[in-house]
This record gives sequence, C-alpha cells and structure tokens, in this order.
Amino acid sequence: MPEQQPWEDTSGEGQISGDRAISGAGAGGAMDLAMDEGTTLERTPGGPDDTGPAEKPRSLWSDAWRDLRRNPVFIISGLIILFLVVISIWPWAITDMDPLDCDLSKAQEGSQPGHPFGFDGQGCDVYTRTVYGARTSVTVGVCSTVGVSLLGGILGGLAGFFGGKWDALLSRLTDIFFGIPVILGGLVFLSVVTSSTVWPVVGFIILLGWPQIARIARGSVITAKQNDYVQAARALGASNSRMLLRHITPNAVAPVIVVATIALGTYISLEATLSYLGVGLKPPAVSWGIDISAASPYIRNAPHMLLWPAGALAITVLAFIMLGDAVRDALDPKLR
Repeated sequence: MPEQQPWEDTSGEGQISGDRAISGAGAGGAMDLAMDEGTTLERTPGGPDDTGPAEKPRSLWSDAWRDLRRNPVFIISGLIILFLVVISIWPWAITDMDPLDCDLSKAQEGSQPGHPFGFDGQGCDVYTRTVYGARTSVTVGVCSTVGVSLLGGILGGLAGFFGGKWDALLSRLTDIFFGIPVILGGLVFLSVVTSSTVWPVVGFIILLGWPQIARIARGSVITAKQNDYVQAARALGASNSRMLLRHITPNAVAPVIVVATIALGTYISLEATLSYLGVGLKPPAVSWGIDISAASPYIRNAPHMLLWPAGALAITVLAFIMLGDAVRDALDPKLR
C-alpha cells in the first residue's frame, strides 16, 4: 500500500475545494477581463459562488438608446418634435381654417373667440398660419438635413477612405465653399428664383451645407479605417465596398448623425432668415419667416402678430438643438 503524502486528501474534499478555488479564480478573472473591456456581466440570484450566465455585451446603439430613454432633455425635445411632425402632416387636426382665408376688416385685431392668436395685417388668422408654418419649416429642415448628410457623408467618406488626390481635391473644394457667406450666397442665389416652393431653399442649403458634414465624415472614416478589425478584413481579402459598408460606415456614422441633428435646427432658422429678407419662400407660401417679416413694422401696435410665429420658430429650433445635444451625449463614449 503506497504511503500517503501529507499534501494528499483521500476523502476528496481537498479536490473539491481545489476545484472551487480554480473555478472562483476563473470567474474572478473573467470578471476582471469584462470590467477591463467595459462589458457588463449580470449575475442571477443565488449564492456567492453562483456566477450565472453573462449578459450579452450591448452595442453602441443599444447602449445609446438606453441612455436616451433616461434623459429628460431627449424626452422633452422628442415630444415637441413629434408634435411638430404631426401638425405638419395633419394641420387640419387642430385647426379647420384656411391660412389664406383673410378678412381685411379684422386686420391687426387681437385675440377673439375662435381666434386665440388674433389676426395679422391682412386679416388672416395668426393661429392657423402659425400651425401651417410648421409644415414649411419641418419640410425644409428634414429635406435639407437628409440631402446634406447624404451628399457630404458620401463625398467625405470616399475621400477619407481612398485618400490621395481625391482627399486633396475635397479639402480644397470644401475650403472654397466655406469661404462663401451663407446669407450673401442666399441673397445672390435665391434672388433670381421666382418659385414659391421650398425646393429652391432646400437646394441652396444642400449646396452650402454639405462641406461641414463632409469634413466630419472624412475624419470619422480615417479614424475607423485604422482599427484592427478593418485591417483584418483587408488581410482576409475583403473588397473596398465590403469594408466601407460592413465595417467602416456603421462605426463612423455616429458623428455625422450628431452634427446633422444639431444642424437641422440651424437650417430651419436659415430658411426663416432668408424668407424674412424676401429671398426665401415667397407669398402665397406660408412660412414663419414671411409672417415675422410682415409683422415687423407693426411690433408696437400689434405685437401678437410677431410674438406667435417668432415663438414657434424659437421653440422648434431649440427642440432640435436639444435633441442633437442629447444624441451627442449618448453616442460620445468620452462623456460617459
């Protein structure tokens, strides 16, 4: 019978304890590794040795959405924007009057039953024109933002990915457009346009707005293409289109979304400014900028004509800027 060594345990308890020690060390190592990688592990209810299944790591977008849902700024701005979108699509849901139905005998009169905002200089209902003005502002803001994001994102992304002469050409082209004053460019470009629709204004905003998004997209793509997973995909023979669409774009689009969301409010205020100067939208179009311009000479005698469209414009721009700030805070890992 072999002699028992002092460190051996024939009862098996030592082996069990050793297994538990090894298991605990492994769980602790996994926990340390998860904490180093920024992954959250969730334990199921149980004893101290019961680690439970690990929660699947959250992606950037799911993590950002979780933070946005807890942000009161996002909730408030989102509700305001949702209300603006609803009345832009269905303005007759909250008013049954025509914004072009005017009565000169009621010009500049104040609030009356059925007309809470009073009448403007032409006898038109200010409340109805304010409601219908939201459609113009939201349409200009959304269409301009989509156009600027697509044009600037594509050009900037391709320049940042391929580099070389295309990158140099884009840099010089953006410098030229950045040197054009926006208001002066609008006065020159839109003064020759006779259309009263929103599309000339949208086209002008896209023409002068894409360089900002292009530079953001270029820098984001340059940063993303240097990551290890892109280099690994290149080493495995992935095509340029696959690397752009599958690996780079999903990880480089967040800064573009943030800048575009904040810029949307700027585009709405730019449309109102150009309409106020008489080169943006033109009557019979309904716009907050047109109403503010028409009410300016009567600010002392009938301040309600200016107060309501200007207030609606300020609230709308502020809501989109607040939304952009909330999205930036949620997508920027440095602010966590």
